[in-house]
Amino acid sequence: QVQLVESGGGLGQAGESLRLSCAASGIIFSLSFMGWYRQAPGKQRELVANITRIGYANYADSVKGRFTISRDNAKNTVYLQMNSLKPEDTAVYYCNAAQYNAWGQGTQVTVSS
Repeated sequence: QVQLVESGGGLGQAGESLRLSCAASGIIFSLSFMGWYRQAPGKQRELVANITRIGYANYADSVKGRFTISRDNAKNTVYLQMNSLKPEDTAVYYCNAAQYNAWGQGTQVTVSS
């Protein structure tokens, strides 16, 4: 079955960096449109970034210039490099495979000021 497993979340301070990973199985990863979303307490889930099968990336305005999404089709893994973290980046981050409407379990990112 489809499985997306996120890792790499944790606690960081403002200005620091974290890298999230999402390992996919049960899908044709190389043909999949992949994305990262986040949900902060009391807020709706929102798109952070997504990436096409050939690596074209799209970002939310709030993370442009700070976050980078990438993929390794040989490893069936999508990454989110998060630099210059801000307290408002605190949220649970979810991996998504659009064509399969599949979501990971989420990984918590907490940024302190």
